[in-house]
Order: sequence, then C-alpha cells, then structure tokens
Amino acid sequence: MSKNNIFKALDYRTNKPISVDVENGKICAISELQETLDTNYFVAPGLVDLQINGFKGIDFNSLDLKITDVHEICNILLEKGITSFYPTVITNSSEAIELLLTTISTACNNSKKTDACIGGIHLEGPFISFEDGPRGAHSKEFVQAPNWYLFEKWQKAANGKIKIITISPEWKNSTEFIDKCIKSGVIVSIGHTAATPEQIQNAINAGATMSTHLGNGCHAMLPRHKNYIFEQLASEKLWSTLIADGFHLPDSLLKIFLKTKPNKSILVSDATSFAGLPSGTYKSHIGGDVELNEDGKLCMQDNTDMLAGSAQSLLWCVNQLVKKQITSLQDTWNMASIKPTEALFGTSNNFLEVGYKADFVLFEKNINGIQIKQTIKDGKIVFSDLIKNS
Repeated sequence: MSKNNIFKALDYRTNKPISVDVENGKICAISELQETLDTNYFVAPGLVDLQINGFKGIDFNSLDLKITDVHEICNILLEKGITSFYPTVITNSSEAIELLLTTISTACNNSKKTDACIGGIHLEGPFISFEDGPRGAHSKEFVQAPNWYLFEKWQKAANGKIKIITISPEWKNSTEFIDKCIKSGVIVSIGHTAATPEQIQNAINAGATMSTHLGNGCHAMLPRHKNYIFEQLASEKLWSTLIADGFHLPDSLLKIFLKTKPNKSILVSDATSFAGLPSGTYKSHIGGDVELNEDGKLCMQDNTDMLAGSAQSLLWCVNQLVKKQITSLQDTWNMASIKPTEALFGTSNNFLEVGYKADFVLFEKNINGIQIKQTIKDGKIVFSDLIKNS
C-alpha cells in the first residue's frame, strides 16, 4: 500500500483511487490514478479526539499517572487512527489537577512524538454545576465557581497546554471568566450545566463556542420548551460535541442533533480508562464498581441503567453512525477529523489536501466495520497492520 513516501488508496470522499505523496511531514501532491488498486483500502485524515479521559487502563485523572503512561496511550490511540487528542482532566482538588497537568505537560516536553499527538489539554471542571444530574460523575466536593487565579496557576503547570475548558455559565462571574479565557486563547465549552437559557446566551455573547457532550451531563427531566439543551442546539455560534457510542444518546436524538447542526457537530469519545479492556467488573476511582458489558456498555454494577462513562474509542463512534446509516462515511469521518480542528482554529489544519500536514490513515471497510490498517503521523508510518508485500 505504501512505498517510500507515496501512499495509494481510495479517496474516502470520492471512492476513486489516488496517490498521496508526502515530503518533510506534509502532503506535497495528490494525484488521481487510472489504475485499479489491488486492495479496497481508503485514505482519510487522522481522527482528532477533543475529549478523552483515558484508555486501556491508563487514566488521565489518576494520581498514579506516570509520564510513561502518557507516552503509551499515544501509541495505543495511533492504532485506533487517532493522530491528535486532548487529554481530559476532570473536577478534582486544586492540588490534584495541578499534578495531573504537570505530568501531561512534562510528557509532552520529554517526547516529540507525544507532543505532536497531544494537541492540548481539555479541562472539564471544576467550574461546573453543583446539581445532581448536570454534575454527572464529577465529585461534588471539589465543584466551585470560576476562579481566574486558579486557572492561571493550572495553566502554568500545564505549560500553556490547556486549550479547552468546560464550564457551567450558571455562576455569577461566568461571563467575566469566559471573556478572560477567550482573550488568553482558550476555547470555552458549555457543559455539565444547570444554567438558564438567559445564562446560556450570556455565555455565548461572552465568547463560548462549544457544547460539551450535548444531551449528556444533564437533568433527567427538563422544561419542555425553555431549557439549556434547546438553547445550545438553537445557537448557530456553538459547536456540538456528541458521544455517539450507541449508549449515551439514542439514535433518534442523535439524528435530531445532526440534522439541526449538520455543519457544526463533532464526535468525541469521552473514553474512560476502561476503554480497550475486556468485559468484566472493575473498580472506579470516582467511586463504586463498574461493569463493562460484552456489548461495550459501561455502567454501574449496582444499577445497570446508569452509565459510568464511555468505554469506546472515537473509531467505534464513527463505526456506529456508519453502520446504522445515520450519516454517510464522508460526513461521519469529517465530524471526527476535520470538524474538531475547525472548531478550535476557525479553519481545519487536518485536510487531506496538498500543503497540509501528513496526518492521515489507511482503513479497510468490511462487514466488521472500519478497521485501521495504517496510521501516518507527520509523514511517518507510526502504526501498520498491513500484510507485507501486499
């Protein structure tokens, strides 16, 4: 499939055979081929996960997190076609957050590969709602109002790598805090909130541009008309991030979200450290035993109707939408690759086009779904499952 710096496969957008030439870490040429390829592999931009808490036993929120763990998870995710991701640190004590941010940023400083894979850090909390439901699995003990002094302290520990922060705009000083975040170059996402529609609008006017896992981290019952989900969904200024793992949102609601925001929807995994592990019962650091079912659902052992987070990769989410024909292959892939970087930077830096960085994948699509065969990061093959001499 690849020889030197030339990769031949079907364009995921057109199904036509193309060759992608790579030089100095960038795509230098793309040519349509007249020949028939001997495989049905597709080429597409690398996946970008804006919200991931861990994978395969590694937890970005465990105080035992090691620098080597951060390096290892990069390799694990590259096998899943994820060429860029945002480790997500959730609500905790100030000291714990500082320690975790320091570990992640130090790992980036120690490895060019890790630094290239980690686009930034997503701080999800502790400036979220106190209320049960919207707070989700976050510890109530550490929830607090937005605090710019603390944020600056954490940003220093992160060596400036906090690029996304999820907050609830229900706090009185939210708009002032959001304004400061925006001016410092940090994307503000609304999430884990019990805010009124008016408070949602105030946050948008202050510069918030994203909604964190819309439809999750909310009350079980809401006012039928005026509520914080509809208010976010109706805003043309907000990107919606969605967990499309087949468990967090029913297909009917996903369809509504995607039809309402066809151009401003993003897939995220929100994967926990249980993702990639075999089915079974595990101890969760946020409290209680969790059960990972054979079908991939992660729930509380004593209440299987209550989700305990996601245990699936971003690639799994892509497969869910494509298999169920909720969205096309191209649109689904774009929501997990091009759209995330467009939301962050205004325009995507992840196109499969000449002049863009060579972060892309080759994948096979069969009855078992989409399977990554090769991952290219900065022009180098960093994962390959190709049969030699194929």
